[in-house]
Amino acid sequence: MRVLVSGGVMLAAMLVALAACSPVTVLNGVARGPFTVTHNIAYAPNPRESLDVYKPAHAYNAPVVVFYYGGSWQDGDKAMYRFVGAALASKGVLTIIPNYRVYPQAVFPGFLKDSAAAFAWAHAHAADYGGNPGRMFVMGHSAGAYNAAMLALDPQWLAPFGLSPHRDIAGFIGLAGPYDFLPLTDPVLKTIFGPPDELARTQPINFVSPGAPPAFLAAGTADHTVSPGNTTRLAKRLAQAGDCVTVKLYPGINHTKLIGAFSPLLRWMAPVFQDSLAFIHHTPPKQRSGP
Repeated sequence: MRVLVSGGVMLAAMLVALAACSPVTVLNGVARGPFTVTHNIAYAPNPRESLDVYKPAHAYNAPVVVFYYGGSWQDGDKAMYRFVGAALASKGVLTIIPNYRVYPQAVFPGFLKDSAAAFAWAHAHAADYGGNPGRMFVMGHSAGAYNAAMLALDPQWLAPFGLSPHRDIAGFIGLAGPYDFLPLTDPVLKTIFGPPDELARTQPINFVSPGAPPAFLAAGTADHTVSPGNTTRLAKRLAQAGDCVTVKLYPGINHTKLIGAFSPLLRWMAPVFQDSLAFIHHTPPKQRSGP
């Protein structure tokens, strides 16, 4: 027997599910597709320094995304973002989601060192999972977008691994990232980022230079957690340096909906997933020559 379910009934069922458990549980619960996941691969010795690999079915020479989640550098876990890994892997993108040390276990620049180490692992092992190390992207949401931006703009973080953003990062995708967020008012963030006279070195916008990887920067106009001004100011600075940047502001979208819209359940809210995917597939591979 064929049962037809109206859109209103489906929406009601979704709302009941959301009320019964956390929204991320619902998003992860429907995260299925033609991919496999390898969990908890160590990229460094600390228990927080592990990652999950989402491998597309029949992956060959696939683009690679290293996705850094947010959490104010104080919390978060890679398991919460299965829906992101599933969304990308289902569209042919090898996706790597690392955990990294957060406060109080780590302060600046500990989480950047972990982010760089995870990227270096991904670069070294991408081909083992059908990925192309010449098509590697860093992507992040919120604090994770900060981590990704620092790897893309400041060469010092990848240098210990013999890597360079100019040579080894094909593109940077920043979703609702804090890139220019001084002065600090939160006491915990003041502890995380250190003495006031050294804070300039913590701001991604201060490391923009010609030759940066192409960037796709997105934010929601209703974001009251991280001001969209971070996105527009970084985009302007990149454009002034002659770097390739695309910026999208999604009307009425807040901080959490921006990343939630990666799930098939919520893509109707904003095309941020589709726009990110288009950026990945239309950005050319990095050339492997040069310093």
